[in-house]
Amino acid sequence: MASGITAPPPPASLKRIVAASLIGTTIEWYDFFLYGSAAALVFNKLFFPGSDPLVGTLLSFLTYAVGFAARPIGALVFGHYGDRLGRKKLLVLSLLLMGGATFAIGLLPTHATIGTAAPVLLTVLRLVQGFALGGEWGGAVLLVSEHGDARRRGFWASWPQTGAPAGQLLATGVLSFLTAVLSDAAFGSWGWRIPFLLSGVLVMVGLWIRLSVDESPVFKEALAQAEARKAADAGAVEKMPLVAVLRHHWRDVLIAMGARMAENISYYVITAFILVYATTSAGVSRQTALNAVLIASAVHFAVIPAWGALSDRVGRRPVYLVGAVGIGLWMFPFFSLIDTGGFGNLILAVTVGLVLHGAMYAPQAAFFSEMFATRMRYSGASIGAQFASVAAGAPAPLIATALLADYGDSTPIALYVIAASLLTIVAVGVAKETRHRDLADMDTGAEVADRAARTEDAGVL
Repeated sequence: MASGITAPPPPASLKRIVAASLIGTTIEWYDFFLYGSAAALVFNKLFFPGSDPLVGTLLSFLTYAVGFAARPIGALVFGHYGDRLGRKKLLVLSLLLMGGATFAIGLLPTHATIGTAAPVLLTVLRLVQGFALGGEWGGAVLLVSEHGDARRRGFWASWPQTGAPAGQLLATGVLSFLTAVLSDAAFGSWGWRIPFLLSGVLVMVGLWIRLSVDESPVFKEALAQAEARKAADAGAVEKMPLVAVLRHHWRDVLIAMGARMAENISYYVITAFILVYATTSAGVSRQTALNAVLIASAVHFAVIPAWGALSDRVGRRPVYLVGAVGIGLWMFPFFSLIDTGGFGNLILAVTVGLVLHGAMYAPQAAFFSEMFATRMRYSGASIGAQFASVAAGAPAPLIATALLADYGDSTPIALYVIAASLLTIVAVGVAKETRHRDLADMDTGAEVADRAARTEDAGVL
């Protein structure tokens, strides 16, 4: 049995691991969020012309949602091989796939050039983006969680989570700069391509850093133990990670999915749908809306490690519940502030929303990692996180835009987010606190349970 607290790695090594995960996730989220912002701002005109503007936006967000549909597939494939081969190899592959697809979008002909083939190709590339991101998140947070000091796992594992606001900050910043210096005609003609082509440079930087880190020591130890068990019992067949997750951790998968609902839905309403709502219903300019998201994303980036550190002191569940309850209570003030049309109120609405979102997002990495044993951790954490995204983040901008089109009012949208908050409160409320769990002890427990299950199966046969 492992000791209750694992020894921390050398600080320099841990910081290098954190930097590799953070830079990689920043680039991947930059690529993913760039698409969402472009979908709200220009894709409706470039790839779905001739439609009513709001209908064009709906169609544009539909291709945006398609990326989420591919994320569970990425979670299954990357989770399986990440639990078999290691975290590092799969993280390199995910970065290449995401960067390649994003760069290709920047070269894509529009509807005016190749007709209906343009939205078809756009959808295919979006599927590749979703597939890659489905495998990225689990590997990035596990690489840090399994390297990190157990006493500060919440803090260190929250740093890859800052890749989301950092990517949002980078994507929104580039778009905001371009819309400020280019005319609407120039941006719609060629300027929108620049941020997508920039991804090629970012990926090269990310690969250089990511290739320099070592594999997770917890994974290497678990792999060595699995090989030793195989050698000792020549007839033993190691179960697929997915099968092991569904046998030992099905309840944890459901909890992770429920915990993601409010976090995922609120995030995409606050950062993606707001570009539609603020510009159409509140009469705010596109530049103003982008700047508000830009400022709020910087605050979001700063508060995530603080929330992660707090989860090390008081637990994952209390911090997560603060975010879930807070985001539900904030929705009506959120839309009321935007409706005023004032820039200061817009910043306040988005910033408070993202600070509350951070209370859920920061402890999520450590929380989900501590639910699963090492040889099924990549699969379990990824499945729980990414399967939820299909029902949560994928349709959130689409549902919010449809509700706005049908009712012309923000009330149904606020109620939609509040319902998601209630689901998350229930899921986290029934979960067990994981703050004091030792990852190696979990491997021992899973091994004992798996041996008992194999004995039971053999008895039945």
